[in-house]
Amino acid sequence: MENKLTIYNTMSRRKEEFKPLNPPFVGLYVCGPTVYGDAHLGHARPAITFDVLFRYLQYLGYKVRYIRNITDVGHLTNDSDDGEDKIEKKAKLDQLEPMEIVQFYTNRYHKNMEQLNTLPPSIEPHASGHILEQQALVKKILENGYAYESDGSIYFDVEAYNKKYQYGKLSGRKIEELFANTRQLDGQSEKRNPYDFALWKKASPEHIMRWPSPWSDGFPGWHLECSCMSQKYLGDTFDIHGGGLDLQFPHHECEIAQSTAAYGHEAVRYWMHNNMITINGQKMGKSLGNFITLDQLFSGQNDVLEQAYSPMTVRFFILQAHYRSPLDFSNEALKAAEKGYERLMSAIEVLDRLKPSDHNTVSVDELYVKCFEAMDDDLNTPILISQLFEGVRMINSIAAGKEQIDTEQLDKLKKLYHDFVFDILGLKTEGETVGKDHEVLGKVLDMVMSIRTEAKQKKDWATSDKIRDELKAAGVQVKDTKEGYEWNIE
Repeated sequence: MENKLTIYNTMSRRKEEFKPLNPPFVGLYVCGPTVYGDAHLGHARPAITFDVLFRYLQYLGYKVRYIRNITDVGHLTNDSDDGEDKIEKKAKLDQLEPMEIVQFYTNRYHKNMEQLNTLPPSIEPHASGHILEQQALVKKILENGYAYESDGSIYFDVEAYNKKYQYGKLSGRKIEELFANTRQLDGQSEKRNPYDFALWKKASPEHIMRWPSPWSDGFPGWHLECSCMSQKYLGDTFDIHGGGLDLQFPHHECEIAQSTAAYGHEAVRYWMHNNMITINGQKMGKSLGNFITLDQLFSGQNDVLEQAYSPMTVRFFILQAHYRSPLDFSNEALKAAEKGYERLMSAIEVLDRLKPSDHNTVSVDELYVKCFEAMDDDLNTPILISQLFEGVRMINSIAAGKEQIDTEQLDKLKKLYHDFVFDILGLKTEGETVGKDHEVLGKVLDMVMSIRTEAKQKKDWATSDKIRDELKAAGVQVKDTKEGYEWNIE
């Protein structure tokens, strides 16, 4: 079947058919973390959203270069052009080198991403490794007349840019509203307008992270980093730029302005934004102090958690909502996700043990079509999951002998669940130990059931029933079939 993937383009505010610039190649850039603290549930959402996009594009046969950056310099407190660098502030608190902080939290981020079963990006550039390229981009913007120097710092001139282009088009902001809503902060007097933003900042004497430049010893602006790194690795026009909805303004708006000012055209063809994870209706974030780290979720060590939740439960919880919908954290929602995930995995175990019949009373083709339709409709993972649960009913009916399936359809059904559950949604069985325990339990059951079979052959119904009842009491449900028996843990 031919797939027509549509994605919601934030810029056009509508779903568009995805047509890559240079098929079969696809360029995908996603804003990564600022590494000054542990990753939390809010970080898991973009990581999983764009992991599913990456997986699905590859599944459709595209050759994807996926860039996700590490911000390790230039991201100042309150996301403004003033204040301390977030990493430097943490380094001073812990009495460490800033790059020790960067390395420590990058390692921990990678570990969490591996636990969530997200594929690593093709390239993971660090902002601090691209200072020369960022300076070259600043020079280009200066030469084109869209930036100015002020006391060793370089600022983007929004007013000059707006005479030819439109600043605010991604978020729908208007310059007049921005001017009315922008407070005059301390230190902003060196800007011509309060909504101008820093491309290069002169370092104050106490600032540790600094590099020489034609303008001053300083550091790059936070917005500049992503423009520079995306275009270095994907070219000055590329397919998809993703990130959290909280980055739409000012971060992505500034990226568009920088790229357009430098090259005379926008760099990004499709803008994709995942919505926020909220807790009690408020955005979860480090700056608000209301976040739950992924390590806390996996261990249960946070006062708001009623239990620990496994990485696959968290992944399933995130996939149960459409990526553009807000998702509110609650213990109830995570417990429901845990049950849903376990039910899906149990069904796959049953599916793997099914034996084909000579006759066929089911059709997998319609389910296949519906699963693809869900993914092609702007990665509609909740609809996909609901279709997979429709298929679970089919699996259980076949296992109970109510329906029959032949070899061709059974192979197709197994491929459908393998492809959509494991390859596209990126779910997996939890840990090797679970699989090993399952294997050992299977061997023990085979031994017990052989004793029960002998008892039945001798018409020793008391022993046969006792074994069945004792297993049931232990939480193992055994069902006799024509081929022998089936079992599952209740």
